[in-house]
Amino acid sequence: MPGQVDNSIVIKAPFDQVWDVTNDLQNWPSLFGEYADVEILHQGDSLVTYRTTMHPDESEKAHSWVSEREADREALTVRERCIESGQFAFMETRWEYEDLSEGVKMRWIHEFALKPAASMDDSAMTDRINRNSKLQMALIQAEIEHQASTAG
Repeated sequence: MPGQVDNSIVIKAPFDQVWDVTNDLQNWPSLFGEYADVEILHQGDSLVTYRTTMHPDESEKAHSWVSEREADREALTVRERCIESGQFAFMETRWEYEDLSEGVKMRWIHEFALKPAASMDDSAMTDRINRNSKLQMALIQAEIEHQASTAG
């Protein structure tokens, strides 16, 4: 059975700022704690193909993959899918944004399945992605709220 992880956080900042910062892929290494580099491979009107490289793990391996990301500001959603998926049979992530009176709710829904030869099973990966999503969302929240509080 494929894995699914669904997490959200409210960021106390204007909607435009949350949207712009979280969709500025070239700035992701400063926004996410796990990314060492993001390389834009192709940029269209709403579709971006990019390579993400993580900081090396405990075994000194720097994982990297290619994804497509399609942003729809009118629908307040972004859809991503890995097209060079490594251990994953498939990996898709949907970002949803909701403009609330107290801030912007940002939600990530990950759906995935691992290949049979992967180093862990879907259940273990579900736990890993769930923990890491919460951590990355908290980092993003802190950075954007800091930017919002110091904006002149």
